[in-house]
Amino acid sequence: MKRYTKKKIITVILQYLGIAVLILLDLFIKRIVVDNIALYEDVPFIEGLFGWTYVQNTGMAWSMFDGNPQMLSVFTGIVIAIGLIYLASPFKRPLAYDICIPVILAGGAANMADRIMRGFVVDYIKTLFVEFPVYNFADCLVTCGAFSLIIYLIYEIVTESKKEKIKASEGTKGE
Repeated sequence: MKRYTKKKIITVILQYLGIAVLILLDLFIKRIVVDNIALYEDVPFIEGLFGWTYVQNTGMAWSMFDGNPQMLSVFTGIVIAIGLIYLASPFKRPLAYDICIPVILAGGAANMADRIMRGFVVDYIKTLFVEFPVYNFADCLVTCGAFSLIIYLIYEIVTESKKEKIKASEGTKGE
């Protein structure tokens, strides 16, 4: 059976603390938005790039599953629980996993907390240079974490493929 090392325990504690900090930061930003911006009000931020617009999203990305926050909360809760268990497992994994997965979990948990507390998710970042749905910091966490993880996995696949080709070519040289 795999045992926990002191380093692994510290890593898990830091990951869980990082998740908590990111969740609290997201909820803090949402509180500022709700307290200071009227629903659907547009507030300029960076001319031509970004603005603030307070909207209430009862679904998930692009309002999918709109109007069913309970189902989304249950599904999200299951995914987060699995992710937290995975992080706490004693098995060695790449550093990219140890960084990206907590970021993704924090974003999902922050939106889930919002959904449970309010019945909807507060979205507020409006992209002005391209037509795009309004989103929030938690969405950025999920997107950046997932994108980074995908890039890492592609890198690993390419690296492994190159190693296999080299190994195969070395095997044919000896014949």
